[in-house]
Amino acid sequence: MSQSNPQWENEIAKRRTFAIISHPDAGKTTMTEKLLYYGGAIREAGMVKGRKNSKHATSDWMEIEKKRGISVTSSAMDFEYNGHHINILDTPGHQDFSEDTYRTLTAADAAVMIIDVAKGVEAQTIKLFKVCRMRGIPIFTFVNKLDRHGKDPFELLEEIERVLGIRSYPMNWPIGMGSYFSGVFDRMKSRVEMYQSNTQHEDISFFPVEGAEDPLIGERVGQELWQQLQDEISLLDVAGDEYDPELINKGQLTPVFFGSAINNFGVQTFLDNFLQMAPAPSAKKSTEGLIDPYSNAFSGFIFKIQANMNPAHRDRIAFLRICSGKFERGMSVKHVRLGKDIKLAQPVQFMAQDREIVDESFAGDVIGLFDPGIFQIGDTLCVGKSFEYEEMPHFSPEFFSKVMVKDAMKHKQFQKGIMQLTEEGTVQLFRTHPMEELILGVVGVLQFEVLEYRLKSEYGVDIMLTRMPYQIARWLEGEKADLDVVKNRTVSDRYGRPVMLFESEYQLRVAMDKYSNIKFHESSLGLKSVHS
Repeated sequence: MSQSNPQWENEIAKRRTFAIISHPDAGKTTMTEKLLYYGGAIREAGMVKGRKNSKHATSDWMEIEKKRGISVTSSAMDFEYNGHHINILDTPGHQDFSEDTYRTLTAADAAVMIIDVAKGVEAQTIKLFKVCRMRGIPIFTFVNKLDRHGKDPFELLEEIERVLGIRSYPMNWPIGMGSYFSGVFDRMKSRVEMYQSNTQHEDISFFPVEGAEDPLIGERVGQELWQQLQDEISLLDVAGDEYDPELINKGQLTPVFFGSAINNFGVQTFLDNFLQMAPAPSAKKSTEGLIDPYSNAFSGFIFKIQANMNPAHRDRIAFLRICSGKFERGMSVKHVRLGKDIKLAQPVQFMAQDREIVDESFAGDVIGLFDPGIFQIGDTLCVGKSFEYEEMPHFSPEFFSKVMVKDAMKHKQFQKGIMQLTEEGTVQLFRTHPMEELILGVVGVLQFEVLEYRLKSEYGVDIMLTRMPYQIARWLEGEKADLDVVKNRTVSDRYGRPVMLFESEYQLRVAMDKYSNIKFHESSLGLKSVHS
């Protein structure tokens, strides 16, 4: 690949691109807004607390999100802070999320995991965490809501290791909890950050100490909490894991911070530490090997497509993660899948639904490209020698419904809407044989509601969904003669590839035993299309 350009190295080294993952109600939206607030991206950090609240999170833009007080799409936001250029990829935290969430993590260099101190590690966090581990990206943990009573901190660390399979290193340690929460002890810098209830902690209140045994701590927080802190820090120092930057970068050790995002406590400290520890853009795998982000040659991949972000213009935006070099407005790039050059005339950056034209961006940044219908998720754009970044991971749907349009006269609008929403990744589309009935598969059941809402509001189409008992999809690979034997039991995905649907793991095991010459794949990754 091309050699690096020293003029760009500083810009790229400043980039920090990360996703925030959490279970519902762990405080992800609040944390996101506090980070934006510190970066000067918003003047007021508002909260979303259900349907009745008139405030909506800056990162939520779709009308259904505002009504329900949840995030159902993944937003991309950027801001400057303390010499760094930060790109936040905000993933849905609702339990009924979509494959869009998974794909967004492919564009991140690190992940911030928010955990509710009372609830610990929950199912949704486990799903997202697996994707992070699969890609080997560093994970930073923020244990939230320390102003409320919750699980013992040691119990939480043990849970992180047992459930997620990752070791942890507490960067700070809580002094008390709930109504007794007094602050945190910074293990790395040997100082105490004091907590004050009913304040927003606009000014961080630190005082340096000579370790956890310093009597000054007892004077500030009381003898009982001080003694508890000494005992716990002593145990951590003897039995806990050591701080190891190499293991952190490999995603095998997670730094843990304690705080209360809603009270602004510990957020800025977390951000300052995170920016020092998190990686700048790193090399990405491609068909030409690892691509150096500092390379002269621009390249990137499409990880998300969103139609109708601006209902007035019915536009389609393709989100591009820049992986190497410098992007300049109006530049010509090679669209590798189509094998032709295209001009990128009006790139934009986002703050939820607000957008502005961007003249230049660097490796690590995320920009939006207006899409006239030429982009697909996973497309590579580059300058110079053609190559492709590794394929996007796909996941088996867990919920299925048969779909029909209520008004046959709206069939054309229905087909257009289904196709666009399928390309976005809102749903996966399957066709039956020989009736050509349409079956939709989703990772989270809320996506059916999102689909109905968007088809109605954006395309003027009412649909009827009939839930089906299937829970598992498997893509089939084998000789034509073997696949013909099971053809009547299969459906086809939108690329014509054979897929078999199952109601249970037992049914899947029976089929795998019966048709041993056929390979059953959990995803379509790496499988060829039957038609172009």
